[in-house]
Amino acid sequence: MRIVAADTGGAVLDENYNPIGLIATAAVLVEKPYRTAKISIVRYSNPFDYDLSGRQALKDEAFLALKLAKKVKPDVVHLDSTLGGIEIRKLDDPTIDALRISDRGKAIWHSLRKDLQPLAKKFWEETGIEVIAIGKESVAVRIAEIYAGLYSVKWGIEHGLEKGFIRIGLPRYMKVEVKDDRIFGESLDPREGGLYGELLIEKKDFGWQVYPNPIARTFMVFEIRV
Repeated sequence: MRIVAADTGGAVLDENYNPIGLIATAAVLVEKPYRTAKISIVRYSNPFDYDLSGRQALKDEAFLALKLAKKVKPDVVHLDSTLGGIEIRKLDDPTIDALRISDRGKAIWHSLRKDLQPLAKKFWEETGIEVIAIGKESVAVRIAEIYAGLYSVKWGIEHGLEKGFIRIGLPRYMKVEVKDDRIFGESLDPREGGLYGELLIEKKDFGWQVYPNPIARTFMVFEIRV
């Protein structure tokens, strides 16, 4: 099975280690043996002016996933929303009302449905490929999350070199290392079977450190100081 998935991750943190806004949405193509991405693309947001309600992230993920899916023609597209694997093309208002999710989640999906359901339906009619809301139950979505973290670090390096300092919150259970001309990231969860990713970067000199977020257990911080 060939899967395209998307997720948003990596946050600029303030001096108290709270998120200001999310940085990167990554879409990936994942194939057997399902440990990393064969292809990845990114869309960067402005983390200093970001809607943390979830609407912006889900919309960015859907559009980026379909952008990649149109090129690589996977068997299925996975989005990071835990709705039990329901097909987005079938997500009308009565279906949303019947979902076993919070009222806040329903309100978000009622708003998003106007854009995403017609998009997924048209894509299915043209390709026969389903777009499903499966969330982190999908290994491909988790790999997309790791790549979102990697792209956030890449963004953070450029921002830190320009501004002198930046503190990035990584996705849950993830660590990174900068090795010469690449960023390597992997899952810290031993149950995930060694999921990882890497990105090439331009080799530059800077100081960096990875350590636990003191107010958010299971999350690591990537800090760059020039």
